Amino acid sequence: MLPYHLVDHFLQYAPTESRELILEIRNLVFAAVPDAQEEMRGRNLVYFRSAAGGPVISGVCGISRKGNTVRVYFTHGAFIPDPHHLLRGTGKAMRALELRDYAEVPWEALQELILAHANLDPKTLPQNRNAE
Repeated sequence: MLPYHLVDHFLQYAPTESRELILEIRNLVFAAVPDAQEEMRGRNLVYFRSAAGGPVISGVCGISRKGNTVRVYFTHGAFIPDPHHLLRGTGKAMRALELRDYAEVPWEALQELILAHANLDPKTLPQNRNAE
């Protein structure tokens, strides 16, 4: 977990609603994946399991913000279960959930997505099997 002063610096220009969303998502990530590492990469907070590799191979999720929108993204989100159809994206693998209103966030469903992505092994995906 990053020191609070770094996270505070990351959030310094975020609107109050976005700050609250990001802080609660951080709490959710660490509750779901206690061994997650947190890094700032550009304008993103990135979570991964360092014991299993880096942010792509062992990614949990990422958080970014643009204006009043907080985006939780999953590098291999196209390959995780999304029974509530929350994830958006048309690329090969990346999917994201865009959030604006704290009261309307499907917290349990978001936690399920975080856990599913944290437990995904990208080496088992069809596109990666051909590379071996």
